[in-house]
Formats: sequence, C-alpha cells, structure tokens
Amino acid sequence: MAQQKKIKLEILGLSSSQSQTGSFALVLGETEGNRRLPIIIGMFEAQAIAIEIEKIIPNRPMTHDLFKSFASSFHFHVEEIVISDLKEGVFFAKVVCTDGLKKSEIDARPSDAIAIGLRFDAPIYTYETILAEAGIVLTDEEEEEEKAETKPESKPKVKKDTAKKTVDDYKNYAIEKLNDLLKDAIDKEDYERAAKIRDELSKRN
Repeated sequence: MAQQKKIKLEILGLSSSQSQTGSFALVLGETEGNRRLPIIIGMFEAQAIAIEIEKIIPNRPMTHDLFKSFASSFHFHVEEIVISDLKEGVFFAKVVCTDGLKKSEIDARPSDAIAIGLRFDAPIYTYETILAEAGIVLTDEEEEEEKAETKPESKPKVKKDTAKKTVDDYKNYAIEKLNDLLKDAIDKEDYERAAKIRDELSKRN
C-alpha cells in the first residue's frame, strides 16, 4: 500500500444520511480534483467531528478528546489519517502516529480516525485505488453549485437538521439570552443545539 499514490482529502460536509436513520453522511473531497468520497458514519462519531469543526469545548472530555490527552501525555503526535482500504463497501483507516523517533500505524474506523485527526490538525489522505472505486465525480453543474455554496476558506458545512429548534427560532432572542442558552446547551452536552446557537451569535458579531 505504501507505494500507492496518496491523495489529500478535505472535509466538505456532514449531514443526516438520507438512506439510514440515525446515521450521518461525511463527505470528503480531494483537494486537487472534483471527486467526492461519501462515508456513512454513526451519530456519536458525527457529533465528535461536528464539535471539533464548530470549535465547541465540551464540559467533559469526549472519547476522542481523551485520546488526544492520552497521546499528548505520552508525547505521541498524530501525523496523518489515511483511509487505507475498502472491502465489500466498508472503509478502513489508519491513524499514523509518531513519538519523534518511531512511527506507528493504528487501525481505526474512518469516523474515529477523522474525529481524532481533526483534534491534531492532521491531514487526511486516501489512495488513488479507493477514490477510483468509491469516489463520486461531480458534473460541471454540480461543481458550480457547490462552489457557489462554499465560500473560500469557509468551514465544512455541518447540517444540523436534527436539532429540536430551527435557526429561525433563535433569530428573535437577544444576545444575552443566546449566551445563556449556549451555556445551558453545553452544560446539558447538547452540542448540536449549541452549534446552532453559536452560529446565530456569530452572525450578530
């Protein structure tokens, strides 16, 4: 596998899966091309990825934050994440770590690997063979639509359609009230609602 051509990916979006209830679609795209790699992931992993994208700090460390603290305590750093294999429709990944001297590859599910990689600002890669097999090529029209939706240097789109309140509900609140609601959402560990409130606060600033 090491000799294969590695392709850098970026997270383009995260949204509720249309096909599987309770699952989410994580969309990765090659940085130098128009192929997309959608991966279906679980709710917990989607939340862990969304929290890091949205830069929400939970009251207590989540599993992937714990992994980062654990690694940092033993002076390990995550260098990169590799979506390394695809067997019968199931993706496999590796977390590439180093202590400065020795490099190790740890097997992981892509969702866990990416949630961890985000916390270390580690790049995400896959191999040409995987993109050739599972990648979706956007038509010119779809690519133009995506470019129109995504501003330069913007964060990946996290669609929070499953939250109890709609964005419109927050538009009528004062900033002080929104800050109270944000604190309450974080206290209750309702990070999806916290992200929506924080988005509304961002618009006001």
